[in-house]
Amino acid sequence: MRIAQVAPLFESVPPRLYGGTERVVSWLTEELVRQGHEVTLFASGDSETSARLIPCAPQALRLAGVKDPLALHVLMVERVLQMAHEFDVVHFHIDYLHLPLMRRIRVPYLTTLHGRLDLPEIYPFYKEFRDAPFVSISDAQRRPLPFINWVGTVHHGLPRDLYRPSYGPGKYLAFLGRISPEKRPDRAIDLAERVGVPLLMAAKVDRADQDYFEEVIKPRLSSPWVEFVGEISEAEKQEFLAGALALLMLIDWPEPFGIVMIEANACGTPVIAWRCGSVPEIIEPGRNGYIVESMEEAEKAVEELSRISRRECRRVFEERFTAERMARDYLKLYESLRVEEVPLWRKAA
Repeated sequence: MRIAQVAPLFESVPPRLYGGTERVVSWLTEELVRQGHEVTLFASGDSETSARLIPCAPQALRLAGVKDPLALHVLMVERVLQMAHEFDVVHFHIDYLHLPLMRRIRVPYLTTLHGRLDLPEIYPFYKEFRDAPFVSISDAQRRPLPFINWVGTVHHGLPRDLYRPSYGPGKYLAFLGRISPEKRPDRAIDLAERVGVPLLMAAKVDRADQDYFEEVIKPRLSSPWVEFVGEISEAEKQEFLAGALALLMLIDWPEPFGIVMIEANACGTPVIAWRCGSVPEIIEPGRNGYIVESMEEAEKAVEELSRISRRECRRVFEERFTAERMARDYLKLYESLRVEEVPLWRKAA
């Protein structure tokens, strides 16, 4: 198939450091190329891919300090439209910018929504474009917008050999991601102190969360049970996750997916996660981690980690969360769009 992948421009594909959507786009693109498809990637010019790259900005916008990212994204959509006749399907990962235009041309397309959908401002927009074909990254993500045209749910997947599993016992609890209120790093610190197990925190601090970090988290980093190592690279994740007793995912928001959970499992590391958002779709209690709803349950989960086989954690990853499986799921959706009898460009009733 001739497939276009349209990525956000905020980070390169793949990103140098933090960047969930761009990483997924990279994994999907490379796997589709590996399977023999003709893939074109619309992304920033510093992206690295085996697909044909159409650079829509010289470099990732976060690194370039661009003041008006919207203008460059709209220009990218225009370039996609100019080339749309070259593709069997166009796959967007940029939320909703393209929808008013794509409904007016006869090109099969779909949009994977990667973020949270419980924001009141977006409700009237998606009500207008409820006929467009959307893909969710978890069933839980759909709940705020049950009325739109969900054509499938595709869980993320990562390359089978991206991480090597470690089957020896871990030495610490791990927190990986962003320091922000919804990620609840304070719960991770609380748990480490309650169970007396070291906590390593590999996390970035966005400007929007700087006050939270300074006021809530930084004062607690003097705890003898806590070590803050800051943001780490992709290459450093292997050692960080593989050496952990468990990954802590004690979130307090409707997480649409949570890539870090399958990254941990790929390393053979179990996950202790709060029952929130997509967590119940990813964690099989007692097999690749535990789902908790209180700090008391989290304490008990730490005590029972020895019951979980790290080989079984890796097995869950290989069964359910590889890039090969993700690409296979998307290809089924691409094919279904090509034979869709009702034009996808129709205007909503």
